[in-house]
Amino acid sequence: MTGFEILHQDSSSAARLGVLTTAHGPVETPVFMPVGTAGAVKGITPQQLEETGAGLILANTYHLLLRPGIETIEKIGGLHKLMAWNHPILTDSGGYQVFSLSPLAKIDDDGVEFASHVDGAKVYLNAEIATDIQNRLGVDIAMCFDQCTPFGMGTPQLEEAVSRSLLWAERAKRAHANPDQMLFGIVQGGTNLDLRTHCARELVKTGFDGYAIGGLSVGEAHDDMIKTVAHTTKFLPAEQPRYLMGVGTPKDIIAAVMAGVDMFDCVLPTRNGRNAFVFTESGPLRLRNNAHMDDPRPIEADCDCYCCRTYSRGALRHFFNSGEMLGPILASIHNLTFYQRLMKKIRQAIKNDQLREWAKIIDY
Repeated sequence: MTGFEILHQDSSSAARLGVLTTAHGPVETPVFMPVGTAGAVKGITPQQLEETGAGLILANTYHLLLRPGIETIEKIGGLHKLMAWNHPILTDSGGYQVFSLSPLAKIDDDGVEFASHVDGAKVYLNAEIATDIQNRLGVDIAMCFDQCTPFGMGTPQLEEAVSRSLLWAERAKRAHANPDQMLFGIVQGGTNLDLRTHCARELVKTGFDGYAIGGLSVGEAHDDMIKTVAHTTKFLPAEQPRYLMGVGTPKDIIAAVMAGVDMFDCVLPTRNGRNAFVFTESGPLRLRNNAHMDDPRPIEADCDCYCCRTYSRGALRHFFNSGEMLGPILASIHNLTFYQRLMKKIRQAIKNDQLREWAKIIDY
């Protein structure tokens, strides 16, 4: 049985406390999903990932199609088996690669032909193929194939992308054939509020298990992004989950939760961790700096992650500057734990009807 239940509505904002029920267990919302694009969160074992507090995680259809291939994953026993992850998984459809790999892609109303970024081989994806792949992977939440657009695209091009995304969403729903799996539609339209309204309304008419807001965090200012999110959520069903794709910084997440968003994903915790950038409640640290050379303190004194329980800032600086892989692993563990702790604090603030007041004193 799958579904979404709102447990509490924050009295100070549009934020909601909820539970998303999936085939692999419940997920408390608002939730942050670590990104395991190719079937693994970089440098992190599933046990370490569980210890950070993560539940729902994300993988990518396009990348898994290229390597190791869908047939290979099926022979192994499905994506959960491949990832050694017994908790819920959401897969992006490959629509983001329409944007990120646009120099390698040819797009028309039927679908997208990619030149593989791995070996240049031709790869074709459309709404039906992307949906079938996600059905076969056995994931808990599948995403409709869509056309993600870059920041600054003109109105005619945005209109075409919205029209195409709506067409593909209808086809994805018809193709969806896994009753244990939720299917989310994706609202596109850049920062054009009229197009966001149109896209959201049409998707709701088609009907999905949840709704994502895509095409943001691609270059627009924070205020423009949140204005777009707050506008879009008004046209999405209150009783279904809302997912802001590819976002983001703690500041972005807090503002989007207050606008009524329930789900997030982003590569920042692990990507920044691999580059010696760590998050703390008093601001970021750059661990390669000389200031940390002989510092015996952990990254954060009150953090219970393995990194902070075990290693000093001085040790971490040494690992990074010596090229030891342990540095990026430990920093990623800390950042992932920081994000899960952030979401826990957000959920508690919603429960206490204090999210807006709590957010005023937070400066991450």
